[in-house]
Amino acid sequence: MFAIFKREVQSFFTSPIGYLIVGLFLLLNGLFLWVFKGDFNIFDYGFADLGNLFLLAPWIFIFLIPAITMKSFSEERKVGTLELLLIKPISVWKLVLGKFWGATLLCVIAVLPTIIYVFAISDLGIIPGNYDLGVVLGSYFGLLFLIALYTSIGLFSSTISDNQIVSFIIGILICFLIFNGFEAVSSLFSGESQQIIQSLGAKSHFESIARGIVDTRDLVYFISLTIFFLYLTFLRLKQLPQ
Repeated sequence: MFAIFKREVQSFFTSPIGYLIVGLFLLLNGLFLWVFKGDFNIFDYGFADLGNLFLLAPWIFIFLIPAITMKSFSEERKVGTLELLLIKPISVWKLVLGKFWGATLLCVIAVLPTIIYVFAISDLGIIPGNYDLGVVLGSYFGLLFLIALYTSIGLFSSTISDNQIVSFIIGILICFLIFNGFEAVSSLFSGESQQIIQSLGAKSHFESIARGIVDTRDLVYFISLTIFFLYLTFLRLKQLPQ
């Protein structure tokens, strides 16, 4: 598994894609948070708060993570190297996990520089350092779980077709439906039914963790769904001719 993980990380940073993804994530966040006028702009928001970062990041990752993972198995199938990987003395499950952790690490690397925003927010407040550290840590914690979920979805999408663009579009669609689809559907209902439908989506669980309250139900949701899509990826690879 480590060999696959190392190979994935090297493939990201020996080609422009790794630097492009990291740079694009930071650029989009920086422009929306600090430059462009609008709801996400921290100066227009009027409060020294990082909440807008964690409102924006999940939507950016809906597009960036499928872009990272679309070639994971699609390209391997297209050039014929997937068959070589499947006949090597490594289990299919370890192959999936190696690619999963490689893509996840790239996303974590993209998020790390945003920690500087915490220090910027700290100095922008009327009283320096007057911000809720628990909420900030909870938001980063929730974002890591969301990244893992998106990555597992992206890997599964890359097994569906040997066309990277098709895999990319499918990945975006599934990530969007999991994150916001249930909340959109819940607006058609009211009362307890609305809450139940909302709880099926990732957005409500992410927002719960982002409030700084770590509920085991939220953790179980993300871990279970991530494992589910990784298992679907495993089953799909087992079905492919070797």
